Amino acid sequence: MSVQIRKRGRPRGRAGGLGAEDSGGIRALDRALDILDLIAMSNGLTLTEIAQRLDMAPSTVHRVLVTLAARGVAESDSQSQAWHVGPTAFRHGSAFMRRSGLVERARPLLRQLMEVTGETANLGILNGDAVLFLSQAETHETIRAFFPPGTRSALHASGIGKALLAHARPTDLKRMLREMRLERFTDMTLTDPQALLEDLGQIRARGYSLDNEERTPGMRCIAAPIFDLAGEAAAGISVSGPTLRMSDARLAAISDAVIAAARELSFGMAARKEPKES
Repeated sequence: MSVQIRKRGRPRGRAGGLGAEDSGGIRALDRALDILDLIAMSNGLTLTEIAQRLDMAPSTVHRVLVTLAARGVAESDSQSQAWHVGPTAFRHGSAFMRRSGLVERARPLLRQLMEVTGETANLGILNGDAVLFLSQAETHETIRAFFPPGTRSALHASGIGKALLAHARPTDLKRMLREMRLERFTDMTLTDPQALLEDLGQIRARGYSLDNEERTPGMRCIAAPIFDLAGEAAAGISVSGPTLRMSDARLAAISDAVIAAARELSFGMAARKEPKES
């Protein structure tokens, strides 16, 4: 959606459109959300680092951070001067989580899946052109996959992403492939649309997807879709870990565990016995 600003005359009222003052407010909000997104995806950034990464004036970043801090959305560490998300941001995120009982239902299954496989278990949903991770049960191993809630990952280069793509309606899949940028992350990333389509066909046939070092070298992910009442893939559950531990010899056992967890969650969401025919 584009917003047009009149260059002459008096600003329009609410019924007529957005005036310059409203437009400026939208730009300020856009900058604030960019800053919030950046600090949410980091382990702490100083004001200077934020300004450099977003190509903003430090004075602008400072004003935004002070405003966010006043509302508890962001906070700074007095010793390191690094900025982090604040407790209010957590409350907002929790409100999103409460929209569905999926996260609560998945929590014990994620824990069980982690204990059975020894690897990190994840829950994610489709979010635009990416996977949005909602919950995770971390393995106790030193080397492990880490996708904190709120992390987004490319659909074509993640286990859950490919599981959701594989069960999307044909019309939706065509549209997503047309709009997606198949970015190359590693030598294993599927950047050719035809190769990706062939992989999605194999995923549908066997019931699980495999991210074979397609996003991060040395890491694998096995995922399966979670179906809702309409028989559509509403979410995905996965197990991620280093290739040294998720070897070819273990893929069958891990995939069986992931599929079983996905089926149980689907049953909990009153899913049909079979996915909806596309």
